Order: sequence, then C-alpha cells, then structure tokens
Amino acid sequence: MSSRELTEWIAFNAVQPFGDTRADLRSAIIASTVANCHRTSGTPFKVADFMPYEDKPKGAPLDAVKQLRAMFGGKRNG
Repeated sequence: MSSRELTEWIAFNAVQPFGDTRADLRSAIIASTVANCHRTSGTPFKVADFMPYEDKPKGAPLDAVKQLRAMFGGKRNG
C-alpha cells in the first residue's frame, strides 16, 4: 500500500468510520433498544449511553465531504 493510498483510507475512515468504532455503535443501538423495551418509567436511554466513548462531531457531515473534495481535488457531479 502506498503512502497516498494509506492517506486516502485514513481520510475515508474520518468521514465514514469502519471497524471497531462501527461495531461499538451497532452494539450500542441494540443495547439501548433492549433497555428501552424493559424501561418502566423515566427518560429513555440514548445510544450514547451505551458507547464506551463518544467523539463529538467537529462539524456538519457536509463539511467533512467538502474537506475530502479539497484534499483530493474532487469535483461535484451534477
């Protein structure tokens, strides 16, 4: 794998995470659903309540797309 390809994968993962982070999110969705099904009263659980850690987004998703386009010289189609 070239340095350029590695850099592209790192940038892609920043926009569309894969691997353990994504698995944690899927597990948290299931856990919050089960917990809310068995909740008798009070505030519903959030998915974030079941995440081992949660990074706050630094901007809107479209900002990340714009950054990727700027990094790789992409142009918008259509």
